[in-house]
Amino acid sequence: MSKFKLKDDFTWRDFFIRMAIVVGTVALIIWVLPRDGRTFYHVEAGKLWRYSDFKAPFDFPIYKSDNTVKAERDSLLKTYEPYYEYNDEVEGAMVRKFVMAHQNGIPGLPKDYISVIANRLHSLYQKGIISSPDYSKLTSDTARNIRVVSGKKAQSIPVADIYSTKSAYEKLFADELLEPHRAILQKCNLNEYISPNLIYDKERSTSSLNDMINSIPLASGVVQKGQKIVDRGEVIDETTARILLSFEKENEKRNQNSSQIGLSLLGESLFVSILVICFTIYLTLFRKDYFEKARSIAMLYSLIIIFFVMTSLMVRNSFGHVYMVPYAMVPIFIRIFMDSRTAFITHITLILLCSCMLQHPFDFILIETVAGMAAIYSLRELQYRSQLFKTAIVVTLAAMLMEMAVEMMNTTMSEFDWSNYNYLIINGILLLFAYPLLYVIEKAFGFISDITLIELSNTNNPILRKLSEVAPGTFQHSIQVGNLAAEIANKIGAKSQLVRTGALYHDIGKMSNPVYFTENQRGINPHEGMSYIDSAQIIISHVTEGLKIADKYDLPEIIRGFISTHHGQGKAKYFFVKYKNENPDDNVDELLFTYPGPNPFTREQAILMMADSVEAASRSLPDYTEKSIRQLVDNIIDSIVAQGFFKECPITFRDIAYAKTVLIEKLKTIYHTRVSYPEFNKDKQEQ
Repeated sequence: MSKFKLKDDFTWRDFFIRMAIVVGTVALIIWVLPRDGRTFYHVEAGKLWRYSDFKAPFDFPIYKSDNTVKAERDSLLKTYEPYYEYNDEVEGAMVRKFVMAHQNGIPGLPKDYISVIANRLHSLYQKGIISSPDYSKLTSDTARNIRVVSGKKAQSIPVADIYSTKSAYEKLFADELLEPHRAILQKCNLNEYISPNLIYDKERSTSSLNDMINSIPLASGVVQKGQKIVDRGEVIDETTARILLSFEKENEKRNQNSSQIGLSLLGESLFVSILVICFTIYLTLFRKDYFEKARSIAMLYSLIIIFFVMTSLMVRNSFGHVYMVPYAMVPIFIRIFMDSRTAFITHITLILLCSCMLQHPFDFILIETVAGMAAIYSLRELQYRSQLFKTAIVVTLAAMLMEMAVEMMNTTMSEFDWSNYNYLIINGILLLFAYPLLYVIEKAFGFISDITLIELSNTNNPILRKLSEVAPGTFQHSIQVGNLAAEIANKIGAKSQLVRTGALYHDIGKMSNPVYFTENQRGINPHEGMSYIDSAQIIISHVTEGLKIADKYDLPEIIRGFISTHHGQGKAKYFFVKYKNENPDDNVDELLFTYPGPNPFTREQAILMMADSVEAASRSLPDYTEKSIRQLVDNIIDSIVAQGFFKECPITFRDIAYAKTVLIEKLKTIYHTRVSYPEFNKDKQEQ
């Protein structure tokens, strides 16, 4: 039985790291994924049914619309009668209280007025008195009747026939016998003898109200299992729309049980896991070098998570529209900092993940896929702000055309949903923010864009301006090397702007001791009289000094790489050979003559080493013929290859051959001989 074996370049540690990335990503996505038991049908009356023929998968009621239910409820509430408990003890207590308080009569009135007022109070209590706040609430609720409970009997009484405490007081003084003596009676505080004898029964009233509301049927029919609801291409009328919405509501209820929730969660986890694993497998098979750079992996998975979370929040909170989200930013960022293929795969993975949250996933996938492809094709290298503006226009137009195509296939021109085009325009506007966000991406993940490289290559940059002033010969050498290296990069498909910028900074360490380097000397050579070891140390130190300057000015790491690798682990050959020739029997420590390195580990660094070595050596040629230039280039580059300086970088023999060709042609152009201009013959002119 064969055992599972990992490839030599793929260890168990790599496997577990990748699995940890997958598990973490899947867990985070599942955590933010909306779970609301929704269906993926977009239902709108008057629109075409874009999906396949639909039959009822189970029995479900046809629910009334919210407006219909509200109208029926309002109509029923007009007949609602709140319950009040009749308290027969209140009347007796209040009348006795009045008689006891005025048993000696009322000053200014005959004594028989006591019985008159008592009879009037009796009449008021017999009608019924409720508190003024309760009476105001009844009138505001437009209640017509109340139900008065006395013992085991309940009687419906019109609200107009009862009194509030305030209206009862006014009714008492409106009596024809009492009204003339109002001034006297007001001193008796008759309001103290008027108290509610109808008490609101909250429990019974609430129960009656709930029974009444619950009696309203929420459904107006039933759809049987297997019954056809709508055919593909059929226009959805109001009745069909209500049936489909009823199905969604019933489906949500069914999905609320624990077994269905667990099954849904399992399906979501499986869906997300498959996509994330496939994405990770792609990187493992075709871009395994990215796993060696934590920043690359961090950016790829972070962009997927960030845009997924953004989409989830919009869907969960019903905020805006997903077409507003500039998903094309993802392939733009990845295309700028990595490569086109990875940009496309990442974009597709993101779009498929986001589609599981939407009601209309098919249209979303089509539109956003086209938008991403347009972004990748229209933006190869971002060097100017105008490029991003053009890309935003191209992406917007491509997305709008695809939206139009989808709508044409499923509806008529008069039924177009023009709001989607507004969202796509907003998407294009938001896509312009990719330019300032590039800076954030660079700082967050340690990348460098062509825009930053262009800014760094500006000769007015403080470092380069100082280099041109302190070491003008080195500055001119750096410019020449940059031109040669850029031409080679263009020829073999490397990053020309990167190698040009690296060339401008590769010798900045010479600013510490500029006169010790030939290109900056003016007739005086300070190496005369110095030991070869000391001279070699000064020459070698321009690498370490350059790294110190780079740290001081916070140059990107990728630029520091050009400074440290442009000589690799080679030797200060001039002084080393001189020393060995003069001291053949000495066992000198070769490290004293060796650059600290490392050797180049990118194609761009290898290009710079070749261009730098050839350009410097070309200045010492006695004559500039095609043969001498070709011989110089071949000798220097073959020597570099033979010493193993390129063993750790992905440059090919084909690339090296192209580099030789470019260097030979450019040096021939630089050092071409001029035609001697003839002079006038003086003798003939005098004649």
